[in-house]
Amino acid sequence: MEGLLPKLHGADAVEIPGARALLEELIARDVPWAIVTSGTVPLVTGWLDVLKLPAPEHLVTAESVVDGKPDPACYVLGRSRLTLEGADKQVLVFEDSPAGIRAGKAAGCKVLGLVTSHTAEQVLSAEPDWVVRDMASVRLVRTDDGSRVTLEFRDGLVVPGKA
Repeated sequence: MEGLLPKLHGADAVEIPGARALLEELIARDVPWAIVTSGTVPLVTGWLDVLKLPAPEHLVTAESVVDGKPDPACYVLGRSRLTLEGADKQVLVFEDSPAGIRAGKAAGCKVLGLVTSHTAEQVLSAEPDWVVRDMASVRLVRTDDGSRVTLEFRDGLVVPGKA
Protein backbone atom coordinates (compact mmCIF):
# COMPACT_ATOMS: atom_id res chain seq x y z
CA MET A 1 0.00 0.00 0.00
CA GLU A 2 2.74 2.49 0.97
CA GLY A 3 4.49 1.81 -2.34
CA LEU A 4 1.52 3.36 -4.13
CA LEU A 5 1.91 6.73 -2.41
CA PRO A 6 4.89 7.93 -4.49
CA LYS A 7 3.25 6.62 -7.68
CA LEU A 8 -0.09 8.29 -7.00
CA HIS A 9 1.17 11.47 -5.33
CA GLY A 10 4.65 11.94 -6.78
CA ALA A 11 3.70 15.28 -8.30
CA ASP A 12 3.10 16.56 -4.76
CA ALA A 13 6.59 15.62 -3.56
CA VAL A 14 8.66 18.51 -2.27
CA GLU A 15 12.40 18.05 -1.95
CA ILE A 16 13.99 19.31 1.26
CA PRO A 17 15.98 22.39 0.19
CA GLY A 18 19.70 21.64 0.05
CA ALA A 19 19.33 17.86 0.35
CA ARG A 20 20.26 17.05 -3.25
CA ALA A 21 23.33 19.30 -3.26
CA LEU A 22 24.65 17.89 0.02
CA LEU A 23 23.98 14.32 -1.06
CA GLU A 24 25.78 14.86 -4.38
CA GLU A 25 28.75 16.36 -2.52
CA LEU A 26 28.92 13.40 -0.10
CA ILE A 27 28.83 10.95 -2.99
CA ALA A 28 31.44 12.86 -5.00
CA ARG A 29 33.79 12.82 -2.01
CA ASP A 30 33.11 9.14 -1.23
CA VAL A 31 31.72 9.89 2.25
CA PRO A 32 29.74 6.98 3.72
CA TRP A 33 26.05 7.71 4.22
CA ALA A 34 22.83 5.83 4.82
CA ILE A 35 19.11 6.41 4.95
CA VAL A 36 17.46 5.42 8.22
CA THR A 37 13.70 5.79 7.96
CA SER A 38 10.51 4.65 9.65
CA GLY A 39 9.07 4.12 6.18
CA THR A 40 8.96 0.84 4.32
CA VAL A 41 11.26 -0.18 1.46
CA PRO A 42 8.55 0.42 -1.19
CA LEU A 43 7.81 3.86 0.24
CA VAL A 44 11.38 5.15 0.47
CA THR A 45 12.55 3.66 -2.83
CA GLY A 46 9.42 5.02 -4.49
CA TRP A 47 10.13 8.54 -3.27
CA LEU A 48 13.80 8.25 -4.29
CA ASP A 49 12.68 7.21 -7.79
CA VAL A 50 10.10 10.01 -8.08
CA LEU A 51 12.61 12.63 -6.93
CA LYS A 52 15.41 11.05 -8.99
CA LEU A 53 17.69 10.82 -5.97
CA PRO A 54 20.41 8.17 -5.67
CA ALA A 55 19.68 5.10 -3.61
CA PRO A 56 22.04 4.62 -0.68
CA GLU A 57 24.30 1.63 -0.35
CA HIS A 58 22.91 1.26 3.18
CA LEU A 59 19.16 1.49 3.80
CA VAL A 60 17.51 0.90 7.17
CA THR A 61 13.71 0.79 7.04
CA ALA A 62 10.74 -0.20 9.18
CA GLU A 63 11.28 -3.79 8.06
CA SER A 64 14.88 -3.74 9.37
CA VAL A 65 14.07 -3.39 13.07
CA VAL A 66 11.53 -4.70 15.57
CA ASP A 67 10.82 -1.36 17.26
CA GLY A 68 10.66 1.96 15.43
CA LYS A 69 11.82 5.40 16.47
CA PRO A 70 12.30 6.64 19.18
CA ASP A 71 13.91 3.25 19.84
CA PRO A 72 17.59 3.65 18.84
CA ALA A 73 17.84 0.25 17.11
CA CYS A 74 17.49 1.76 13.63
CA TYR A 75 20.42 4.13 14.13
CA VAL A 76 22.51 1.47 15.86
CA LEU A 77 21.94 -0.72 12.80
CA GLY A 78 22.78 2.17 10.47
CA ARG A 79 26.07 2.79 12.32
CA SER A 80 26.87 -0.90 12.07
CA ARG A 81 26.18 -1.05 8.34
CA LEU A 82 28.44 1.96 7.84
CA THR A 83 31.05 0.25 10.07
CA LEU A 84 31.05 3.29 12.36
CA GLU A 85 30.43 1.59 15.70
CA GLY A 86 32.22 2.69 18.82
CA ALA A 87 32.56 5.83 20.87
CA ASP A 88 35.58 6.95 18.81
CA LYS A 89 33.43 7.15 15.65
CA GLN A 90 31.23 10.23 15.42
CA VAL A 91 28.09 9.93 13.34
CA LEU A 92 25.83 12.84 12.41
CA VAL A 93 22.14 12.19 12.00
CA PHE A 94 19.93 14.60 10.05
CA GLU A 95 16.42 14.34 11.52
CA ASP A 96 13.17 16.22 11.19
CA SER A 97 11.02 14.31 13.67
CA PRO A 98 11.16 14.43 17.46
CA ALA A 99 11.05 10.61 17.65
CA GLY A 100 13.94 10.38 15.18
CA ILE A 101 15.97 12.97 17.07
CA ARG A 102 15.53 10.99 20.28
CA ALA A 103 16.48 7.77 18.49
CA GLY A 104 19.66 9.29 17.07
CA LYS A 105 20.71 10.70 20.43
CA ALA A 106 19.99 7.38 22.18
CA ALA A 107 22.17 5.61 19.59
CA GLY A 108 25.11 7.82 20.55
CA CYS A 109 25.01 10.02 17.47
CA LYS A 110 25.16 13.78 17.13
CA VAL A 111 21.87 15.05 15.74
CA LEU A 112 21.12 18.02 13.51
CA GLY A 113 17.42 18.81 13.81
CA LEU A 114 15.69 20.04 10.66
CA VAL A 115 12.54 22.18 10.89
CA THR A 116 10.89 20.71 7.80
CA SER A 117 7.99 18.52 8.96
CA HIS A 118 7.50 19.66 12.55
CA THR A 119 7.50 23.05 14.27
CA ALA A 120 10.69 24.53 15.66
CA GLU A 121 9.28 24.04 19.16
CA GLN A 122 8.66 20.33 18.52
CA VAL A 123 12.15 19.85 17.09
CA LEU A 124 13.76 21.80 19.94
CA SER A 125 11.82 19.81 22.56
CA ALA A 126 13.56 16.61 21.38
CA GLU A 127 16.94 18.19 22.28
CA PRO A 128 19.05 17.81 19.13
CA ASP A 129 22.63 19.08 19.22
CA TRP A 130 21.91 21.75 16.59
CA VAL A 131 18.83 22.97 14.71
CA VAL A 132 18.56 24.52 11.25
CA ARG A 133 15.63 25.24 8.98
CA ASP A 134 16.58 22.74 6.27
CA MET A 135 19.60 21.27 4.51
CA ALA A 136 20.27 24.45 2.56
CA SER A 137 21.81 25.61 5.86
CA VAL A 138 24.42 22.83 5.69
CA ARG A 139 27.61 22.94 3.65
CA LEU A 140 30.32 20.32 3.36
CA VAL A 141 33.58 22.19 3.99
CA ARG A 142 36.13 19.40 3.62
CA THR A 143 36.79 15.70 3.97
CA ASP A 144 39.89 13.80 5.00
CA ASP A 145 39.91 10.66 2.86
CA GLY A 146 36.16 10.27 3.42
CA SER A 147 36.83 9.26 7.02
CA ARG A 148 36.41 12.69 8.60
CA VAL A 149 33.97 15.30 7.38
CA THR A 150 33.75 18.97 8.33
CA LEU A 151 30.36 20.60 7.88
CA GLU A 152 29.28 24.21 8.30
CA PHE A 153 25.83 25.03 9.68
CA ARG A 154 24.37 28.46 8.88
CA ASP A 155 21.24 30.19 10.12
CA GLY A 156 20.91 27.87 13.10
CA LEU A 157 18.27 28.14 15.74
CA VAL A 158 19.39 28.39 19.33
CA VAL A 159 19.13 25.17 21.28
CA PRO A 160 18.48 26.11 24.94
CA GLY A 161 21.37 25.07 27.18
CA LYS A 162 23.78 24.50 24.24
CA ALA A 163 26.50 26.88 23.12
